Amino acid sequence: MFRRLLDAPYLLLTLVPLFWAGNIVMGRHVAGHVPPASLGWLRWALAVMILLPFAWQAMRADWPLMRRHWKLVGVLSLTGITLFNTMQYHALQFTPALNALLIQSTGPLLIAFWSLILNGERLSLGQAFGIGLSLLGVLTIICRGDPAVLVSIGFNQGDVWMVAAMVVYGVYSALLARRPAFSQLGFLGFSLGLGAVLLTPLFVAERLVSPPLVFDAKALTAIGYVAVFPSVLAYLFFNRGVQLVGPNRAAPFFHLMPVFGSALAIVFLGERPHLYHAAGYALVLAGVVTATLWAPKTGHRAPSPELEAGDPIEELQRHRPD
Repeated sequence: MFRRLLDAPYLLLTLVPLFWAGNIVMGRHVAGHVPPASLGWLRWALAVMILLPFAWQAMRADWPLMRRHWKLVGVLSLTGITLFNTMQYHALQFTPALNALLIQSTGPLLIAFWSLILNGERLSLGQAFGIGLSLLGVLTIICRGDPAVLVSIGFNQGDVWMVAAMVVYGVYSALLARRPAFSQLGFLGFSLGLGAVLLTPLFVAERLVSPPLVFDAKALTAIGYVAVFPSVLAYLFFNRGVQLVGPNRAAPFFHLMPVFGSALAIVFLGERPHLYHAAGYALVLAGVVTATLWAPKTGHRAPSPELEAGDPIEELQRHRPD
């Protein structure tokens, strides 16, 4: 079953924004309770410990490849693991959810920009139309069907940090297209581990000036969630999705984050659904489908049905705990 999942890129890319929407909810939930660098470092340290028993043999096999491409892996770890998430958690200390969701919706545009700059990969007319359509759906949800809401949004330092974080993540997403032929678990183990190492100096500095951490139920729940779902699973799924369909086809799925965010608010916070929710969902999904179907063939899809050497399914089956 898990093998089929990793060969279903659009399902993978749908689960990723669901997990990341939960990450934003948790980050906002513990704002002021767990500082951003501490939350980020604990997230990645725990994620590496969870992943290592399954990824160790793959990392050993990939070590010669890692040595040849350490600069690229280092840049990917710095941008996608160390900087993006810490900047996002810092932004959530200041910015309201409305602003954060609006800024998150710029992801596909920034990925397309960096894909053009770094990879020379141009958007097709269909992809541009699909991104615009799904962006309109995002704005419909965020503005609650009232365009006048946009005029009243005030930007604070959290918004600036969120914009910077999305710029950094656009670089990471575009550079994923250059990733060497690591196994899925090997690459994830190297990138998460190196990202945690690069974050350690900032974590130590924050600990020296911040109050002691309180590992109560609120903190432990947040750390546990962000370590498993938006870390190990989301990065594995996102990296695999980009490998199969390329960054520009993966980019429109960013627009599902505010869709899932508003749905979570309806389910868990008791907010009532409205007509603008349905209209926004329809526009977002139409945009994702349009951008996907009209995307040019880029040659990113891996051969099927065979999986690459060091395949994560085989590794999980061979090394899973009893």
